[in-house]
Amino acid sequence: CRARQRLSTSMVYTLARCTGQWVVEHAPCSWHWRNRPVRLVDGSTVTMPDTPANQAAYPQSHNQKPGLGFPLCRIVGIVCLGSGALLNLAISPYQGKGNDEQSLLRSMLDTLADGDVLVGDAFYATYFLLGALRARNIDAVFEQHGSRNRMTDFRRGQRLGARDHLIVLQKPVVKPGWMSEDAYEQAPETLTVRELRAGGKTLVTTLLCPKQTSKADLRRLYRDRWHVELDLRNIKTTLGMDRLSCLQPDMVIKEIWVYLLAYNLIRMMMAQAARHAHWLPRQLSFKHTVQ
Repeated sequence: CRARQRLSTSMVYTLARCTGQWVVEHAPCSWHWRNRPVRLVDGSTVTMPDTPANQAAYPQSHNQKPGLGFPLCRIVGIVCLGSGALLNLAISPYQGKGNDEQSLLRSMLDTLADGDVLVGDAFYATYFLLGALRARNIDAVFEQHGSRNRMTDFRRGQRLGARDHLIVLQKPVVKPGWMSEDAYEQAPETLTVRELRAGGKTLVTTLLCPKQTSKADLRRLYRDRWHVELDLRNIKTTLGMDRLSCLQPDMVIKEIWVYLLAYNLIRMMMAQAARHAHWLPRQLSFKHTVQ
């Protein structure tokens, strides 16, 4: 325990991120989607020992009675589709203002680069996030949110094909509570997006041209979003991060980043093996690599 305390959290954090960045920088173009890097985003939760310090920093779910639950933290990660490497992770309490998945993703937007494509589930399909990504020249493919999905009308807008159209979204008239007045004023007044029905889901994307990106392309791309679910499961289950062991919040953060460093080092080995064998990293088994 004393040795763990002497270990610098910032050092482990930097090593984990630099290892992931090294993997994606050395990824050949054949690992990309249509010569564009794809980043996957998703969130999950992890539990930790029920100590007063952990409960104060990461309170248990309000649905559980006091003394019957464990401290709970929310994590949101950005993963490279081609290599499986984790580029960044945001950590926060499970509940409270500013601790939702969108807020955590917004805190990591600098991780994404010009020309990237971001793929995520329905939690992320909002006007201001799509606008922020377009301002950075980052395209997005998200599933349409449930409430807006029910209002999708393919008879409106510019028709591109069967259940495929362009629509112009208006900036919400009410500023979100998390957003500053300056950021709200700088947000675009309108946003053109593409909605399409593919694979039994309604997708919303900023990839607007059907000739350059067909419905079939987007359906296959969104189907690959499932990899981030498997990657988080590998971190939590295969490596054992689903239940942490440290008794203090600062040590919990350090423990998480040690797991992520181990994960990215394993992904580095898989990437090197895949390049040597002329395979794709996703064709290799993470669990078998660990073994």
